[in-house]
Amino acid sequence: MRRSLFPLIVVVAGFGLVASSLVASGQDDTSKRGRKYKSPPPTARIEVTILKDINGKPIENAAVVFHPMEGEKDKGNMELKTNEDGKTIIDVLPIGDVVRLQVIARGFQTYGEDYKIDKADLAIEIRMKRPGEQYSIYKGHDTAAKSTDATPAKDAAPAAPSNAAPQATPPDSKPQSN
Repeated sequence: MRRSLFPLIVVVAGFGLVASSLVASGQDDTSKRGRKYKSPPPTARIEVTILKDINGKPIENAAVVFHPMEGEKDKGNMELKTNEDGKTIIDVLPIGDVVRLQVIARGFQTYGEDYKIDKADLAIEIRMKRPGEQYSIYKGHDTAAKSTDATPAKDAAPAAPSNAAPQATPPDSKPQSN
């Protein structure tokens, strides 16, 4: 009985090996299931150079903040610092996106501008200005610089009179609340 059982065991083990190899090769076929690999979009290499406006010398350690925009919404930010040449390089922003660039440097006005990334290599040079004098109503100002033309143009139509007259409340009455 042992001799007749041995060939049967060998045949069953052979079928088991063949079946397991077929199952293992079926696992390699990923065309019908699993996630599809989607390659990342091509990115641009953006080099930003920060210079002083008065003499063109580089500004070291200026904060260059990139805000990738999605419509009018900010998707986050990435901040880099400039090197001793006033340069910083970023290469992770996708081509076709809009990025809001903000530059902050000690002793200079803050800079901000939106840029459309439309090519693979983009070089941006920014000249930083010193802060201007604070405007004060108590100081005398050049009135010629102000243009306060209150008269309408000759071909402009006169403004229509307003039907709603402003209502004054007597000083001893209280305003009504709705």
